[in-house]
Amino acid sequence: MAKNLVIVESPSKSKTIEKYLGKDYKVVSSKGHIRDLATSGHLGLGVDVENGFKPTYIPIKGKEKVIKDLKKDVKDSDMVYLASDPDREGEAIAWHLKDTLGIKDNQYKRVLFNEITHDKVLEAMGNPTVIDDHLVKSQETRRILDRIIGFRLSKLLQAKIGAKSAGRVQSVALKLIVDREREIENFNPVEYWTITAHFDQFDANYFKVVDNKDETKLDTEEEADDVLAHITDQYKVENVDTKKTKRSSKFPFTTSTLQQEASNKLGFPARKTMSIAQKLYEGIDLEKETVGLITYMRTDSIRLSDDFVRPAMKYIEEEYGKEYVGYVKQAKKNDNVQDAHEGIRPTSVLREPTKVKKYLSSDEFKLYSLIYKRTLASLMADALLDQTTVIFNNQDYRFKTTGSVITFEGYLKVYKDYESSDDNRLPKFVVDEIHKTNDVEKEQHFTQPPARYTEARLIKELEELGIGRPSTYATIIDTIKSHDFVTIEDKKFKPTTIGIESTDKLQEKFSGIINTSYTSEMETDLDEIAEGHMVWNQVLSDFYQKFEPMVQDAFKTMEKKAAEETGEVCPECGSPLVIRKGKYGEFVACSNYPTCKYIQKEEVEIVEICDCPNCSGKIVEKKSRKGKVFYGCNNYPKCKTAYWDKPIDKKCPECGEMLTEKGSIIKCSSCDYKEE
Repeated sequence: MAKNLVIVESPSKSKTIEKYLGKDYKVVSSKGHIRDLATSGHLGLGVDVENGFKPTYIPIKGKEKVIKDLKKDVKDSDMVYLASDPDREGEAIAWHLKDTLGIKDNQYKRVLFNEITHDKVLEAMGNPTVIDDHLVKSQETRRILDRIIGFRLSKLLQAKIGAKSAGRVQSVALKLIVDREREIENFNPVEYWTITAHFDQFDANYFKVVDNKDETKLDTEEEADDVLAHITDQYKVENVDTKKTKRSSKFPFTTSTLQQEASNKLGFPARKTMSIAQKLYEGIDLEKETVGLITYMRTDSIRLSDDFVRPAMKYIEEEYGKEYVGYVKQAKKNDNVQDAHEGIRPTSVLREPTKVKKYLSSDEFKLYSLIYKRTLASLMADALLDQTTVIFNNQDYRFKTTGSVITFEGYLKVYKDYESSDDNRLPKFVVDEIHKTNDVEKEQHFTQPPARYTEARLIKELEELGIGRPSTYATIIDTIKSHDFVTIEDKKFKPTTIGIESTDKLQEKFSGIINTSYTSEMETDLDEIAEGHMVWNQVLSDFYQKFEPMVQDAFKTMEKKAAEETGEVCPECGSPLVIRKGKYGEFVACSNYPTCKYIQKEEVEIVEICDCPNCSGKIVEKKSRKGKVFYGCNNYPKCKTAYWDKPIDKKCPECGEMLTEKGSIIKCSSCDYKEE
């Protein structure tokens, strides 16, 4: 029997690591978090706000068996290695495991696997540490803050306007989208005109009158016509200026930049990117080994270790030539960067994407290729270009054309699939020579409003503002989409009516908290707790004393949105019938509630799906006249089992709960398990 127990988060990671450690170690999985805040106590917060914000934790639904099995494993072991992920959330999971499983201080060690390769796993096991209480308190504070704000504001908005939820970061992200929509609505386009002279091998654009220092704008068609009236078909070359410029590669990926680039270049949503990256980190079965292909994918850092840089530089020299070898880029210090570990990189420069392609799915290969090439490019020399600007004079009106030629590919040798590397080559020009054209075009334009946020641009904005953490962006975006706060038009976010109403109501009463600066300052406070510079429950106390009176005032004074009338009257009391929102969608009821409790029975089509996992009933599909679909037990209300996604007659291999499907995605109704 193995006397050393290693507990990781992921079942797939446990299999990989157990192969490396051998028969003296048993590696098991907690399958993520094992417990969370209760929903009991004051306001259902699971937090004793009167006694130092002491939290009450309970097992997550479906994790009881996991905890029971882990306790048995701990009892049978001499030493327990807590190897949850190497970030704040992983640190909190390690602490929860230690506390829940009753592991003593002298019975455990904390290990951090930044990459899942044989040598690095053994190195981490040989350099254990202990749980960092400051990191745990920082993460615990974040969870309590999110619980307090989420529960209180969600209940408020549900009562006042029927919105599904609100959140500390979620509502700020939604506000950015709503504010941008209003900028677009209030935008006043301004007319302007351009003039372009077309030649066989190039175009030249009018940009100013001779002797003017600044460009001359053409605001009206009359101004454009005036230029056309004065110029001829003769364009004299006045100046040819060629400059040598360089283009530098970007830094290695952080969590945020990976999500952005995968969205822009591969069309992957943030959730999909993180799911694939998790698999690449945890381990891929190659021909002779199981190995993690990338380092840990939740990081703010762009730092690369010397252990990777040295062989990578050698690889670049051998594969492409000495002139392609660059340097390690140093970023300016960013206060939001935790730099706990490296940027996202391949675990070995020798595992080229083409060599492992047959072991990867199509999407895994695409993401791995992007990460591999971005990392390699970051260590390569700059691309060199000749950039040429040619100025023409036509009756003292100046026209300009530009072009560029890549003279040395540099990092574009490997990254040209993701960055434009086409030449814009111009013919040779000689000063004073004349070029003739009969094709001159004037064109009307209007200034454009700011663009709506794409997923990538919203992530970039959140990061620049210091709001949330990159590991939370995918969840934030999923929430505002799934709760109907936005629709997607041409891959851009457009707020719905309820999204706009939610933002307006929160700004009406909570503008001092639901804003970018306050949310960013709170992230700074959480960082300070992680560094041991601030006391966690004092931060919570300061916040709560400001927040709770605002909530109580809002419940009293915030105007409630009137329910929409159907145009029919209640058959029992004659009052207007209205549309209300319930747990399973909209329904029609009497506006005189609670005096009159009439509810109109909806005509629904019942489709049997599968057996109910919690009673002898059947899970059925219910379709309301509004088209809202949910899946619930036909023994309701005696059995309240229900799902939003369609359940399938199959149990989750991790927690035993029902699996559900949405489109091509099969996932667990309870835990984070997902089948691609």
